Amino acid sequence: MPKNSKVVKRDLDDDVIESVKDLLSNEDSVEEVSKKSELTVDVQEEKDTDAEDGSEADDERPAWNSKLQYILAQVGFSVGLGNVWRFPYLCQKNGGGAYLLPYLILLLVIGIPLFFLELSVGQRIRRGSIGVWNYISPKLGGIGFASCVVCYFVALYYNVIIGWTLFYFSQSFQQPLPWDQCPLVKNASHTYVEPECEQSSATTYYWYREALDITSSISDSGGLNWKMMVCLLVAWVMVCLAMIKGIQSSGKVSMLESLLIPLSTI
Repeated sequence: MPKNSKVVKRDLDDDVIESVKDLLSNEDSVEEVSKKSELTVDVQEEKDTDAEDGSEADDERPAWNSKLQYILAQVGFSVGLGNVWRFPYLCQKNGGGAYLLPYLILLLVIGIPLFFLELSVGQRIRRGSIGVWNYISPKLGGIGFASCVVCYFVALYYNVIIGWTLFYFSQSFQQPLPWDQCPLVKNASHTYVEPECEQSSATTYYWYREALDITSSISDSGGLNWKMMVCLLVAWVMVCLAMIKGIQSSGKVSMLESLLIPLSTI
């Protein structure tokens, strides 16, 4: 065989070997690509599973039992004894009908839109006071904490008022009522009306001397008023029982409150 033919054959063999190597390397790359694609699909499936779990967790979040319960709960949240009892007094004190005009304007321009915005954001995001603002922007998280602090201070003095209400309610099962007339002071010679009560009124005397049991100066503590302490403890227990199960319990309490408000005005 001529030398040139041997050289050509050797070159052809080298080309075949190189092509086979290329094919094998391509197969390896194909396998790597398929493995990467499988990993990508697995990661995507895990993300989809996590998203489904998150949506299921959101669906498992407590919800209102009915639309009526939601509406009555909002009525109970918006309308309280202060609206029913104190608003007519403030209206009469600040001009009567002239006071209603700016009040209605501000109610339509500011009050109702803000109230609607609060309800809409709560239903859309479905989180607490702190979580809502963190969801909108992490920089606004402080607003949620500030609102919680405000609610804490409001709860402090509201429960004190509830404690006063419970005290008067417990004392109202008497005939005559203890604040109906001034108490009598008896001594060895004769009986007379309490001078302090006579100078003011029976209700004022009972409020300051019996209910609050105030002292003559702020430096004198006067000891523990155990009657008010018990009433305040009962008030906090009632609030805790109303909030212990979230909206499942607070919704029913708000419904009851909204139904009892008209009766309280009678």
